[in-house]
Amino acid sequence: MPNTDLLPLIAEDIQGLINRMELAPSESCSVLKNGHALLRRSPEEVEANPCIMIVDDEPINIKVAQKYLELEGYVNFVTTTAPGETLDLLQSRQPDVVLLDIMMPEISGLDLLEQIRADEYFADLPVIILTASSDQQTKIDALGRGATDFLSKPVDPVELAPRIRNALCVKAHQDHLRNYACELEKEVSARTAALKAAQDELIHCLARAAEYRDDDTGQHVKRVGLYAELVARKLGLDDAYIQLLTNAAPLHDIGKIGIPDSILLKPGKLEPDEWEQMQKHCGYGKRIVESQVSAEEMATFRTHTDQGARLLTGSSSPVLRMAARIALTHHERWDGSGYPLGLVGEDIPLEGRIVAVADVFDALSSKRPYKPAFSVDKCFAIIEEQRGKQFDPQVVDAFFARRDAVVEVQCAMADHG
Repeated sequence: MPNTDLLPLIAEDIQGLINRMELAPSESCSVLKNGHALLRRSPEEVEANPCIMIVDDEPINIKVAQKYLELEGYVNFVTTTAPGETLDLLQSRQPDVVLLDIMMPEISGLDLLEQIRADEYFADLPVIILTASSDQQTKIDALGRGATDFLSKPVDPVELAPRIRNALCVKAHQDHLRNYACELEKEVSARTAALKAAQDELIHCLARAAEYRDDDTGQHVKRVGLYAELVARKLGLDDAYIQLLTNAAPLHDIGKIGIPDSILLKPGKLEPDEWEQMQKHCGYGKRIVESQVSAEEMATFRTHTDQGARLLTGSSSPVLRMAARIALTHHERWDGSGYPLGLVGEDIPLEGRIVAVADVFDALSSKRPYKPAFSVDKCFAIIEEQRGKQFDPQVVDAFFARRDAVVEVQCAMADHG
C-alpha cells in the first residue's frame, strides 16, 4: 500500500516550488510601435546632436530660425512648409524638439499639436509654439493641448537659443528615464518568461513522474493536454482558461504517485486475475462499455483520483487548483455513474468533462501491456457510443469537430519504444 503520510509533504514541496517560481506577468514596454518597444535616443546623443524640427508655412521664417540656431552650433534639422507632412516626418525623423507655427493653412498649429499629443510616443516631445498673436486665449488653448513653451514672432535670437537648450535638456532626461523603464520591463519580461517555462516544465515533470510508472514514454500526458486544448478552443473558451487547462490537464493522473506498485507495476507476466485487475484500472476501452464494477475495484479506482486531489488541493497556483479539480473529477460520468463523487451532468467541472474525453481517447488509441492500440475509427466510435452517458455531449461534439487535428497530434506525438 502507498505511504499516504508522505502525500501532504509531497504536496507541500510542489506548492513551495510553484510559489517560488510564480511571478506576476509584466506589462510590455509601455511605448510600442509596430509591436516593438521604441527606445529613445540616449541623453548623450540628444545633447551631442539634437534633431530640431521646424514647421512653418512661410519658408523665410524657417530660414531665419534655422540660421539663428546654426550660429549656436546646431546642425541637425528637419523642416517643412507643408503642415500635412508633419506627422510622417515625426515618425521617420523622430526629432528632439519641434518649433511649430500656430497660423497655417490646411491645418492650424493647434490642431496639429493635438494630433502630435495623441501619439503616445510623442506625448512628451517638446513642442515650442511660434506665434505672432498676443491673444491670451490662444496661449491658453495651446497650453491645454500640450504646448511646452511659446516664442513670439518675429523670433528673437537671444530668446530662441536658451529656450531650445532648456527644452532639449528636459527631453534628454525624459528619454533617459523612459529608456531605463523600458530596459527594466524587458528584463522583467525575459525573467518572467524563463520562470514560466520552468514552471511549465515542473508541472510536466510531475505529470511524467506519475505516468512513467506504467507508461515508459510519458507521451500520454502531453497528448491529453493537447487534446484538451483542441476541445477547449472549439468550445470557444477564453485564452486564459485554455492556457490553464493545457498546463493542468497533464496532471490528471498525478494520483498514481499514491497507488501501490503491486497494482501498477509487476516484473514479468501478469497472472490472469492480475491482468484483469490491471485492465479495469487502466483499460478505458473495457471500462467504457462496462456498467458495473465491484466495490473493491471501485475503491482502487477512487484511490488515484482522491490522492491526486489531495496532492494538489489548497494550492495558490491557478494551474494546480485546476489540476486538482481535474484529478478528482476526470472519472466522473455525465450520467452520474462515475467516481469518486457520482456527479451528474454540468455538476462535473468543465475541465473534468473535457479531460475525460481526451484521456479515454488516448488510452483507447494507445498500446498498453494489456491491450493493443485501437484504430482511430474504433476509438471515435466508442466515444460516440458514450455521448450523453459517460461524456458531455457538447464536449464530444467539439472533439469530433477537431478530429483531423486530434489525429495530427496522435501521429506527431506517437509513443516510441
